[in-house]
Amino acid sequence: MSNDILRFATAGSVDDGKSTLIGRLLYDSKSIFEDQLASVERTSAARGEEQANLALLTDGLRAEREQGITIDVAYRYFATPRRTFIIADTPGHIQYTRNMVTGASTADLAIILVDARKGLQEQSRRHAFLATLLQVPHLVLAVNKMDLVGYDQDRFEEIRAEFADFAAKLETRDLTFVPISALHGDNVVDRSENMPWYEGPSLLHHLENVHIASDRNLIDARFPVQYVVRPHRSRDPELHDYRGYAGQVAGGVLKPGDEVVHLPSGLNTRVASIRTADGEVAEAFSPMSVTLLLEDEIDISRGDMICRPGNMPTVSQDIEAMVCWMTDTRKLSPRAKLVVKHTTRTAKVVVKELRYRLDVNTLHRDEQADHLELNEIGRVRLRSTQPLFVDEYNRNRQTGGFILIDEATNTTVGAGMVVKAD
Repeated sequence: MSNDILRFATAGSVDDGKSTLIGRLLYDSKSIFEDQLASVERTSAARGEEQANLALLTDGLRAEREQGITIDVAYRYFATPRRTFIIADTPGHIQYTRNMVTGASTADLAIILVDARKGLQEQSRRHAFLATLLQVPHLVLAVNKMDLVGYDQDRFEEIRAEFADFAAKLETRDLTFVPISALHGDNVVDRSENMPWYEGPSLLHHLENVHIASDRNLIDARFPVQYVVRPHRSRDPELHDYRGYAGQVAGGVLKPGDEVVHLPSGLNTRVASIRTADGEVAEAFSPMSVTLLLEDEIDISRGDMICRPGNMPTVSQDIEAMVCWMTDTRKLSPRAKLVVKHTTRTAKVVVKELRYRLDVNTLHRDEQADHLELNEIGRVRLRSTQPLFVDEYNRNRQTGGFILIDEATNTTVGAGMVVKAD
């Protein structure tokens, strides 16, 4: 089995069939246990449904099952001989837009579902925009419930043309259209005999073969230090002077012997060795979690960064970013004081300016806006109490993304994407 992992998120308006689609993928790829299926069949029968409601495989919360909707982000795992998949089933309701942002933030691909009867809805456009704002490299528009429109090719082409026109305003790198029926399995795992006019691959075939290796940033070496490893009271004399720096590679490739620079000190050294739980490795790249040993003793602590001397992130206390506001307990307004968590570094920030609020349906910029409310998105200017080591989000999603935290409650109130740093 391939070790290649594809993370993808499903999104779209309410009742467009996201949970049913995931249930169909799990069922047809034989990735569910017999007792799970039996439980779904019993629940479906108790509701008076003629066939097993596969959406129940992902709707885990009691409130979700009772209402037949998705509220929280549900993560599911399955695998085929070609690839391993991690699915984020995100909610469609507008009040849970923040959950969609959470699910899509680490995705390689996003599936936007559209009900063939209803066509593009406000949430369809909203989620498509959010997916491109979050720099999800691959986008699939799955026109679902084709069985309810008689598998009509003209209806599919109409929705396809409308979405393509909308997507032309967005930064889409790779866009694919697939007509499906999640309920009956048409074009989900196997090609459908009901739509001979469709000449493309099934949805699963596309997921198995979409090329994601080139999506990762293997140029800009970034290693945010998460933890300093110091074995204490070891009986091994070799470990007496052991000092390793543990963390997850956020970009580029690091090898023993490479010259690196430590931020914020600016001191240069070389990588002595790279270790994992399975022993030493010849190289480390994103998203590997490793421990670096350096040739020189430098005062390094959590929140610092190791990178290449000729290729460093921007070191700045002033950043401009697109922020999705994720709480209804307070508003984001100028002079607001928050905590920013960027990679492994935490600092206090103040909102210097709200440049504009963005209408994600029309893409109109409201430059007169003086605050952001729950689920609203805007461009803000932040000033931090200590330097952050940032890249633009469209260059590196790990070093270009951050979260904002309410210092009083310690809850996450916003998610941001760096546009530029001074």
